[in-house]
Amino acid sequence: MSRRGRYSAEGAATADCLPATFPHQCPKEQRLEGKQPFKLHCFYSLLRGKKQRRNGGNEMRHAIAPSPNVENNSIAVTDLFKICTHCERLTKKDLGIRIPRPLGSGPSRFIPEKEILQVSKVDARTQAIFEDAFAALHRLDNISLVMSFHPQYLGSFLRTQHYLLQMDGPLPLHYRHYICIMAAARHQCSYLVNLHVNDFLQVGGNSKWLNGLNEAPQKLQQLGEINKILAHRPWLLTKEHIEHLLKTEEHSWSLAELIHAVVLLTHYHSLSSFTFGCGIMPEINCDSGHTFRPPSLSRYCVCDIANGNGHANHHDDLPGNQEMCGEVEELMERMKQLQECRDDEEASQEEMATRFEKEKTESMLVVMSEDEECVPSRDISRHFEDTSYGYQDFSRRGEQVPTFRAQDYSWEDHGFSLVNRLYPDVGQMLDEKFQMAYNLTYNTMATHKDVDTSMLRRAIWNYIHCMFGIRYDDYDYGEINQLLDRSFKIYIKTMVCSPEKTTKRMYESFWRQFQHSEKVHVNLLLMEARMQAELLYALRAITRYMT
Repeated sequence: MSRRGRYSAEGAATADCLPATFPHQCPKEQRLEGKQPFKLHCFYSLLRGKKQRRNGGNEMRHAIAPSPNVENNSIAVTDLFKICTHCERLTKKDLGIRIPRPLGSGPSRFIPEKEILQVSKVDARTQAIFEDAFAALHRLDNISLVMSFHPQYLGSFLRTQHYLLQMDGPLPLHYRHYICIMAAARHQCSYLVNLHVNDFLQVGGNSKWLNGLNEAPQKLQQLGEINKILAHRPWLLTKEHIEHLLKTEEHSWSLAELIHAVVLLTHYHSLSSFTFGCGIMPEINCDSGHTFRPPSLSRYCVCDIANGNGHANHHDDLPGNQEMCGEVEELMERMKQLQECRDDEEASQEEMATRFEKEKTESMLVVMSEDEECVPSRDISRHFEDTSYGYQDFSRRGEQVPTFRAQDYSWEDHGFSLVNRLYPDVGQMLDEKFQMAYNLTYNTMATHKDVDTSMLRRAIWNYIHCMFGIRYDDYDYGEINQLLDRSFKIYIKTMVCSPEKTTKRMYESFWRQFQHSEKVHVNLLLMEARMQAELLYALRAITRYMT
């Protein structure tokens, strides 16, 4: 698929679109042997023999050999489920240990546990991705479980993240994980912060750095300024910020190192948005993810899962299906009418520019949250400076920020080549990931089939870029108000700009007749559109410095 122009609107939800997931990939027939459901014993076999099965197929080199103490970083599949009173009593008696239980009822606070593909039920393709993730990262986190609604995207996401964090690159491993901590902390995302604190220590990072950013090397401290700007107001980033990092004598960054750092920062800013937007719960091995209190009798145990009984007691209906009858049909009708208007006449360039400015102004009037200001905890705030710095609309008190015109600097024509030149292969991986999220479609809307959703997907993507001041000359921004209602806009703006304020009420208030898998797809679109917008501002500043 060509990188030039806007992404194709054709369906991408086919097996042929699934990218390679991880290095060390074993033969397909070996991975799918028997095509049986992914039962509990699969994970134990992974722990015993997966590494030996994969030693013959290396495609990329690890930057540093993995720590031999990988079992401390592993999560058994039993960690994902609860433990019944009987099993807990037997375990205490036999082993003399206390058994923790998950605090939540699944990987997400927003999505019913029964709606998320459980590891005991997934199809062969998702099973292979889970196996690769477990073998490469020694864990299967809740983000991956929620993303497994869309295995095509999940494969591309995990492969890119694996490359950024573990393969050869300009930055050492402990720097990478520390930058991830800095990025997630800006949005108070304790889930990702704790995840990478453990990874940072696992690869030999200095524990003193975790006492606060002021304990880290000066080189990393200097990254704090562009971290906060990219996270909250990326349109303010200039070539002077880049010059300061590259020309500091003793603690200077190279261009390749800076590209690697910028990609990590933008990746984890946007992943924080996804984490809050989908209500991701911490895993059982996290301090905030478990309890030792006796489990409720209404909850099922891992022994039920092993025997295939775990799904028997679920009878909940999807929320809002009866109350919101007709929501999908109304949206489909508006899409049909807009398509007919497109065919009849095309607006002039002047009118298109006016509609963009109107939508940009209206986006500033969308109120994200009525809640009080979120104050970061000490555990989180110590990883970044200037805690009062947060999102502000790009035009305040009459100040005008110039529109970022996509035809002057686009990902397809400019950003891609810059990233790929300075950090080989990453540009291609990011491009595939952007396209996967943008093009992903099953040609369905709720219960309706054979629906062309390209108009809706483009409206969501371009609305996010509009909020960041980015304009596409070939897009009619008048379509956004026709396709995205106010509750949806509130969710989008909150999730993209101040994700720590996202609530379950916001998640439930938009698209109430749609399936949870469709809402997860929306979150994928929001995450990737946000990352690309941040990258465009950062890469444009780097380009201006270089020229």
